[in-house]
Amino acid sequence: MGISSIVIPESATAADYPPIPEVDNLTSFFWEGVANHQLLILRCGDCGTYIHYPRPICPKCYSMDNLAPERVSGRGTIYSHTTTVQPFHPYFVDKVPYNLIVVALEEDENIRITSNLVDLPNDDIRIGMPVEVTFQEVAPGLTLPLFKLA
Repeated sequence: MGISSIVIPESATAADYPPIPEVDNLTSFFWEGVANHQLLILRCGDCGTYIHYPRPICPKCYSMDNLAPERVSGRGTIYSHTTTVQPFHPYFVDKVPYNLIVVALEEDENIRITSNLVDLPNDDIRIGMPVEVTFQEVAPGLTLPLFKLA
């Protein structure tokens, strides 16, 4: 079961569900991996470059034929962070302030994933902190890759 199978009840309001990511041919492997608690990143089999966000062509060697998802460790460091105080969607009205972090994965510091850090007060977040992925169901049928201190 993945994002594409989420059925939002007719009685639900916009505040009941976060924005649902749009799944397409380029991103379906990522969301299927998340549903199975695996962090998968597209990688070029010709030159070894990790590609995130997924694209149909390797930005380094321009290969289009040898791109495949690869499981990564989910470990990395906080590259950047901010605390959001303005909700951009009704779901987040009662969740502000919340943090947004950018994680540089250990496999390649150029692979950066935007997410949230859980189980740490926003004021205690620092650039360079070691983190690891954790998977949490944030709404019925919607699991997201979040991060926690390693």
